[in-house]
Amino acid sequence: MKKQKDFPLNIKISFHKITQLYRRQLECETSTISREYIEKMLNYVAQFPALTEGIESGEDLVKYKDPIKILMKDLFPEILSENQIKAISIPFHNVIFNSTARFRQILKEAGENYNLSMRNLNEDLDYIFACIMILNTHYGYDIDFSRPLYYDIPDEKGIIRHYRIDLNSDFVEIEPTEQAIEISDRDVDSLLQNIEDIELWKKKFPPRSWIFKGFTIITLTDVTVDDAISDLKTTLLQRNTSGKEEVEKFEEIFKSIYKIPDLRVGFTLYNEQESCFEKMGGKGTNSFILNSESTLDCRAAMGDDAYEALMQQHTYFSISNIEQYTKDHPDNLLGKNLMERGVKSAILAPIAKNDILLGVLEIASFRKNELNSVNATKLEDILPYIVTAVERNKTEYENRVKAVIQSECTSIHPSVLWIFEKEARKFIKDLDEDGLASFKDISFENIHPLFGQIDIVASSEARNDAIQRDLLDQLLLIRKIVDEAEAREKLDIYEQIKFRIKEFEDELSQSLNASSEQKVFNLLQREIRPVLDHIQKQTPRLKESVENYRKKINSDTGIIYNHRKNYDEAVQQINRTMARYIDRKQVEAQKIYPHYFERYKTDGVEHNIYIGAALTNDRIKPFDEVYLFNLRLWQLSTMCEMENRFYQVQENMPLKLEAASLILVYNSTLSIRYRMDEKKFDVDGTYNARYEIIKKRIDKAFIKGTEERITEKGKIAIIYSNRKDEREYLRYIEYLQAKKYLGQNVEMLEMEDVQGVIGLKAIRVDVLYNMPGEDSSEQVITYEDLINELD
Repeated sequence: MKKQKDFPLNIKISFHKITQLYRRQLECETSTISREYIEKMLNYVAQFPALTEGIESGEDLVKYKDPIKILMKDLFPEILSENQIKAISIPFHNVIFNSTARFRQILKEAGENYNLSMRNLNEDLDYIFACIMILNTHYGYDIDFSRPLYYDIPDEKGIIRHYRIDLNSDFVEIEPTEQAIEISDRDVDSLLQNIEDIELWKKKFPPRSWIFKGFTIITLTDVTVDDAISDLKTTLLQRNTSGKEEVEKFEEIFKSIYKIPDLRVGFTLYNEQESCFEKMGGKGTNSFILNSESTLDCRAAMGDDAYEALMQQHTYFSISNIEQYTKDHPDNLLGKNLMERGVKSAILAPIAKNDILLGVLEIASFRKNELNSVNATKLEDILPYIVTAVERNKTEYENRVKAVIQSECTSIHPSVLWIFEKEARKFIKDLDEDGLASFKDISFENIHPLFGQIDIVASSEARNDAIQRDLLDQLLLIRKIVDEAEAREKLDIYEQIKFRIKEFEDELSQSLNASSEQKVFNLLQREIRPVLDHIQKQTPRLKESVENYRKKINSDTGIIYNHRKNYDEAVQQINRTMARYIDRKQVEAQKIYPHYFERYKTDGVEHNIYIGAALTNDRIKPFDEVYLFNLRLWQLSTMCEMENRFYQVQENMPLKLEAASLILVYNSTLSIRYRMDEKKFDVDGTYNARYEIIKKRIDKAFIKGTEERITEKGKIAIIYSNRKDEREYLRYIEYLQAKKYLGQNVEMLEMEDVQGVIGLKAIRVDVLYNMPGEDSSEQVITYEDLINELD
């Protein structure tokens, strides 16, 4: 009999208490038959004094197997041996003997390699629990240390069965040895205060300093279904129930409930808005109804019978023999999908709340009749938990949708979220108190603004050029078709159409105005389309040419969209790259000091930054002007990097665009306010509006006394009005020249006055371009070299 290495109890299996009970029973027993049985049994057991003195070895347990069995007959009646799961055991040890026939059969089915072991057996904790047993039994304390005990035993199919252990300790005595230490109330207080201090417990209860004399009886109850439901609750409470591990655990639980080792579980969501079934997101999720489809119409997916049961009556729908069901319903998609997956029987259960369907739980077996309308009733105890979990999952998904909308469609930046949360809590408090609440306007004072943009040079001209080229290409294609048609069929209308096309080609070649595209569209629809229809019908050899032409035009607009597509795709790709890049960079910038950041995509990308003490809720790291200087340097270096990205992303594009960048340096603080109607921050007050006016007009401003724009391709323009700002940015430029971000050519310029804005100056400096894969410290080129390289 194996003992734990350290244990406060010296275990002696003794049956002295039960022999004492039999002797007391003998004194008052009136039945002759019972008296004779007890006397004979006691006389027989008396031949084995070790049974009452105590057995300490496993060999002796085997040796005294028969007398123990006779002594325990009343507690282990043979007539119940096939039904009860019962045995004699030693507390905190995985030792059992004198087990019932059913217990022995369970262990036999578990296999030779299975070692009986209690769930969550912990040597240190068991030591402490044994000490508490001593305190309760010997010293009379009433310390509750009960905990549920379980055996997890596989059956012959390999399915883990769970058995709760009920422990009877009526036949136990605990006695101290000479090594035992007397325990005082103060000791007990200290021990209970330090339940995890195993060394303290061992000090007060040295190993084997007490004697356990007696035995315990364990009775097992199969709680596999109850335990599975408990596990199911735990699994459903987890946040990522659609993850692969959670789905596998979910499946294991249903295997235990249905005793089917290869049972499969699936789930299909119901989209009420679209009235269709769709797959649940997440890896590992499975849908037998949809099979390989992502969405399906409900009735088409299930057929009339299943639709009626699940969608309208919200009751189970089971198919015990899918092969026969498919023969009886040859057009039924549900049967076909189940057959394709090798499923032979299945149960579909509606997950519904308040008469609203949320989804369908699918349980599938690969053998016919294994799942049916009878065992479908097992789900009645389980579905309420699944309904709650699915409802929670649906709510969380809707919250995620709202969060995405808030993140992508409004401008509540994380840096200022604290003030919105503060006002929201106040709003809820006022609403709960008297039912009246209003969301206070949110504003911040003494804020330093930063503005920058990287813009596509002459974007309107580039777009118009693309439109012009597409229209000319389209007219040329039509003219070629008409020329071929005229060669085969002499009609005056062909000559007239060519004349009209020539008129438009001449007009488009000279210029493109706002009405040019509409004029060409009208020509195509009213005059050319009927002619092409005629050519397609009357001239078979040109039918293919007309069809090829019509394939090239946009079905919505009737206009060829090649060059414009190149332009739009180039702009979208550039903007996407620029936006993602500055988004990533500003995450790093937040570490400098928390600040408000927003960016917009136009024909390029522009950004606003606000920084100041009022914006932050950080009392540990108060605002200092050094953080503003650091952020300005970060902005300038980031704009240089974005210029590089602008051209790198165009390397494999058919259309090449050019960029011009600027930064606005504003030397005064201002106030900003969150405008509820526009869902964004804006400057607050008439005086501060000057900042917005400057932002809108500087990129179109000219150098004083010239017709040259202040923004120029291949350069960054830094707009300012204060001498102090000039000195500051010249230091930054000198630093970035050393880092090979900027070139040596620095222009100091004055700007023409624009409406409402006077006295602005500019520093304009060349950007150095570092080609991908090259060392940025050495391989730098000018804008002209870059354009030649891209061409």
